[in-house]
Amino acid sequence: MALLLFLIICLVLMLGYPVALTLGGVAFLFALAASFFGAFDMGLFGLLPNRIFGILNNQILMAVPLFVFMGVVLEKSRIAEQLLTTMGELLGRFRGGLIFSVFFVGVLLAASTGIVGATVVTMGLMSLPTLLKRGYSPEFSAGAICATGTLGQIIPPSIALVLLGDVLSNAYQQAQLKMGIFNPKSVSVGDLFAGALIPGLMLVSLYMLYTLFRLWRSPADFGTALVQEAEPTSLARVISALLPPLLLIFLVLGSILAGIATPTEAASVGAAGALVIALLKRQMSMLALKEVMQSTVKITSMVFLILIGASVFSLVFRGLGGEELIHNLFANMPGGVVGAMLLVMTVIFVLGFILDFIEITFVVVPLVAPILLAMGLDPVWLGIMIALNLQTSFLTPPFGFALFYLRGVSGDSVSSGQIYRGVIPFVILQLLMLILLGIWPALATWLPSVLYG
Repeated sequence: MALLLFLIICLVLMLGYPVALTLGGVAFLFALAASFFGAFDMGLFGLLPNRIFGILNNQILMAVPLFVFMGVVLEKSRIAEQLLTTMGELLGRFRGGLIFSVFFVGVLLAASTGIVGATVVTMGLMSLPTLLKRGYSPEFSAGAICATGTLGQIIPPSIALVLLGDVLSNAYQQAQLKMGIFNPKSVSVGDLFAGALIPGLMLVSLYMLYTLFRLWRSPADFGTALVQEAEPTSLARVISALLPPLLLIFLVLGSILAGIATPTEAASVGAAGALVIALLKRQMSMLALKEVMQSTVKITSMVFLILIGASVFSLVFRGLGGEELIHNLFANMPGGVVGAMLLVMTVIFVLGFILDFIEITFVVVPLVAPILLAMGLDPVWLGIMIALNLQTSFLTPPFGFALFYLRGVSGDSVSSGQIYRGVIPFVILQLLMLILLGIWPALATWLPSVLYG
């Protein structure tokens, strides 16, 4: 019945019903039906109020609305637009320079917003028309924008890593208690931020190396004419565009990695800093601030409502014996821990076509992570593997979320087929990064061990 519950929820979600209400509602109806046959104890729902109170009182999850606020302020205040324009003028006079400016700005947006949809839409609206106008290949331009937009999943401070950090911390403690360790260690969001830094930068480097290869093999894909500027871009203008977001990222990420501030404290600094930057650039009015606050409340409410619905699902799933079912499945899996890890990665990759990272983090990860961690996997490595896997899933045709975001804002300038063909090389690069991380876990675990011991 636990397996049937999971399958029915996936089917209902594919029909387009709201995720949070589907998770909680279907699970509750299933519990009623199972209790009628004596297969579920309805008294377990007495644990639910404490669970929900614990969610809303979680210090780590308080960082979510603050990071969302920071990202929305930077998006609404046109700071990203100014940055892309300046970098385009600086690098656009070189063949292929506009693509490298997209990569550079995309990394900064990923490190400051952490929201995949917002990054893809922003980059699509600002850079795609310019790239096409300069004669860049529609396929390559669309692929580069989508790939860059998904970097918000892996480059810290990422909201996905904040949520994963909280879930993996609980799962790691459960795994240690099952192993008889009654003074369990913990894994923090800072550990995941540090662990994601090297893989994230390596992934961007792979994008750039592939772009240089394409530039060498097919220079016609990067425009036939160089951008000629009437006046060179001034150093003061470059500094004005680059310094504020770089300083903000340094304050937020640097304070976390240095152990000076918790993720929640750093997020509050980031939110206040983004607001100060927008005010200094005179890009924040009362109307804009109202829109920012409304957008922040909507996104935050969605996250926490999904988390509450996922708590109901998790309670029913465990009450139906789902945890034992998964444990037995992994224990009898050919290949041991490697086979179990491959199965989990495959399931998460497929679910990434129909579920957002929030649902997968709250629904799937709590079910499988304690068992995988009890089998001896490193929690930081597991978290980065899941984040990279989801990033690849969001980019893979025909169901990748990033593709839908770009298609929605591109109009008739590029077709769906061009977008799909354009992202294939970047999907291959992300799979290569996953393989490299799977072979050398130290890519994710070395920096946290150096910083935190």
